[in-house]
Amino acid sequence: MELTTTLVHGAKRGIGILTLLVIGALAGCTELLPKGEEQVKSPWHDFGEAKAAVERIVPYRTTKQELHADGIDPYATPNITLLTYSDVILRFPLGGGVPQDKLDRGVRECLNAGKACYGYQIVARETKRDRTANFWLDSLNFYRQVDVSGWSFNAIILLIDDTVVYTLYGGQPIIREQETTRQPLGPVQNWGDAVPALVH
Repeated sequence: MELTTTLVHGAKRGIGILTLLVIGALAGCTELLPKGEEQVKSPWHDFGEAKAAVERIVPYRTTKQELHADGIDPYATPNITLLTYSDVILRFPLGGGVPQDKLDRGVRECLNAGKACYGYQIVARETKRDRTANFWLDSLNFYRQVDVSGWSFNAIILLIDDTVVYTLYGGQPIIREQETTRQPLGPVQNWGDAVPALVH
């Protein structure tokens, strides 16, 4: 009975694969391959917009209210983390081998301000994944090529009470990567893992 069930499932799977192959032949190619997108939501559409927003901040002049008006608000904008004084200390440890007088003025004063010191951490990212190899080779798991593109941005803003005293940003303005997977045996490459399940 189990063997019959297994054969039926195998036949259905085979028909499904055959259907996909026929569709691929008719439609032709990579347009049928899956595409993916990963986005860490933010008010900015690219690295340049995020960078410009942080560069508009002027330490010792820009206020918390002005930050919020510009979309940098952990209570209203996704993926902005509110850093407590303890979080700030972990990122800028006083005993980390850098003399305090070598630290940026804003960091130094923030660390000395105690609980009046806090910060915002911004993380924004957008990546797209396109499978660009030959449709047949990809579908049958012989060869898969994925082009990854996008950008990422991160920043830390330190405040004392309601005034910004320090900013720092970084990230990847342009992400261009390529992931390649080759399986000489194609669809039967992982059959060894499936055999015990069929036996039981």
